[in-house]
Amino acid sequence: MAKSKKETPDLNASSTADIAFLLLVFFLVSTTMNSDTGLSRMLPPFDPNQKQDDSNIIKDRNIFTVQLNYQNQLLVEGEWLENINLLKDKAKEFIANPMDLPNLPEKQEKEVEFFGNVKVSKGVISLQNDRGSQYQAYLKVQNELQAAYNELRNELALTKFKKEYDKCSEEEQKAIREIYPQKISEAEPKNYKK
Repeated sequence: MAKSKKETPDLNASSTADIAFLLLVFFLVSTTMNSDTGLSRMLPPFDPNQKQDDSNIIKDRNIFTVQLNYQNQLLVEGEWLENINLLKDKAKEFIANPMDLPNLPEKQEKEVEFFGNVKVSKGVISLQNDRGSQYQAYLKVQNELQAAYNELRNELALTKFKKEYDKCSEEEQKAIREIYPQKISEAEPKNYKK
């Protein structure tokens, strides 16, 4: 008697491509992309009461120029700065202009809650970087400039309210920010050579 060969049934694979496509679409739709990299900056709120005038030309003395070249070297106010740690102190002096020097920014009178009539700097920090500069060097420069504002605000809070800036109430912090508003202008990257 001869044994009969059993045929193995063929597997129907016609819908396998459809299932793979559906799985691919599912994972593409359900996967989130993390795009929270970079610098977080909050723009100041729009003030509808602020008058727009055509005299938006800023005098040279009111601009503190910081340039970062492709070799991550700093040019601050036309002079090479070898140590980035000096940037914070130079920025603080520019922002505060404690002696009202004629080569540092002008000041304008302003009524500020808790402080009364005070002189507020018109200074703007202009940050420009080279396309070839490293991102880490750029962040270090940003951190030093931010630290200058933070230290000035903290010193004012300690002097006026006898507590650190972050421990002040929302109204006290707002008043301090009116005296030391963060004005950093970042230009489009360019090619700077030494």
